[in-house]
Amino acid sequence: MQWLPQEEGHSGNEGGRAKESPKRKGLLLQRRDLKVSRPTIGCAGRGLRRFCVVIRLRVEDTGKMAAVAGLVRGPLRQASGLLKRRFHRSAPAAVQLTVREAINQGMDEELERDEKVFLLGEEVAQYDGAYKVSRGLWKKYGDKRIIDTPISEAGLRPICEFMTFNFSMQAIDQVINSAAKTYYMSAGLQPVPIVFRGPNGASAGVAAQHSQCFAAWYGHCPGLKVVSPWNSEDAKGLIKSAIRDDNPVVMLENELMYGVAFELPTEAQSKDFLIPIGKAKIERQGTHITVVAHSRPVGHCLEAAAVLSKEGIECEVINLRTIRPMDIEAIEASVMKTNHLVTVEGGWPQFGVGAEICARIMEGPAFNFLDAPAVRVTGADVPMPYAKILEDNSIPQVKDIIFAIKKTLNI
Repeated sequence: MQWLPQEEGHSGNEGGRAKESPKRKGLLLQRRDLKVSRPTIGCAGRGLRRFCVVIRLRVEDTGKMAAVAGLVRGPLRQASGLLKRRFHRSAPAAVQLTVREAINQGMDEELERDEKVFLLGEEVAQYDGAYKVSRGLWKKYGDKRIIDTPISEAGLRPICEFMTFNFSMQAIDQVINSAAKTYYMSAGLQPVPIVFRGPNGASAGVAAQHSQCFAAWYGHCPGLKVVSPWNSEDAKGLIKSAIRDDNPVVMLENELMYGVAFELPTEAQSKDFLIPIGKAKIERQGTHITVVAHSRPVGHCLEAAAVLSKEGIECEVINLRTIRPMDIEAIEASVMKTNHLVTVEGGWPQFGVGAEICARIMEGPAFNFLDAPAVRVTGADVPMPYAKILEDNSIPQVKDIIFAIKKTLNI
């Protein structure tokens, strides 16, 4: 087939409209007149004709158009080159991920990696968990691996969610006498790869029976490993390490952090990303004082450090990440540099995590480097009140941390 041109007299859809548009003085380009024509298609040998609509573009003054095109193409080529070079140099973008999403992603990846991993707990399946941390896992893995069941059930490599760690007191015999001691009592023949996880510590307006911090409780027991994440990176890396560990691991999360979004570094987005249990992280470098915390208070310490930095006080903030085994070496190295120590935790003061840190520093080589006594910032030594103003005064606030740091530095 071949295209047969339309006769000049046919005006198509233009009707009686003038062919030439008015010329405007000073313009390099004249208006382009679009004409719709209906050409004929001929088929050789049969004489058949068909019609189809095409758009014919007539350009006035071809010479001027060529000149303008030359002026435009040069800068466009240069801009294109700059854009390409800039694109290739750009770093991978971090993603925003809440702590809830990070824990969910970590469990999802481990469930996918190892078919022996499964999740059980109160309302973790069809309800997606009390705090929606297990959202979507039941739909993906089904009833055999995401199970609504009491704590007394046993499994291959289970993840047990407590709706809140305050309820774990009902299972304390199984956690302490069974899970924590079986590996030791079997002379290493029977590992107990189980993860106990859920929200821990003060929340908001849930009063005395739902606001306790169990870091020191479980950290006191040999045979258990205890981790306490702060941000999304901690949550994902620690839950994956806990699932792969052959020992019982208690993961103390914080309800108020579930909905907080953090940038997840590129390396943490890998399915192979793990955070070693027993290793702390320096969240902020400093030279004047060491501030050690875990869970939600890490954020308060960083806020306090930012305020004090404007006054010329540089705080080194350490995120413990693991309560047991504790990375005392990282704390000692920091204290030897700053010569001052403040610990911050949401739990009660007696026999707490801060008390353990201070004792270990006093017993070790870092004690001789202290220029002032170590100071602890803790929750109040009372059951948690219900009223908000009393609740706020019962747990460490940024102002309390600033006061303790200035007291230690004698400012």
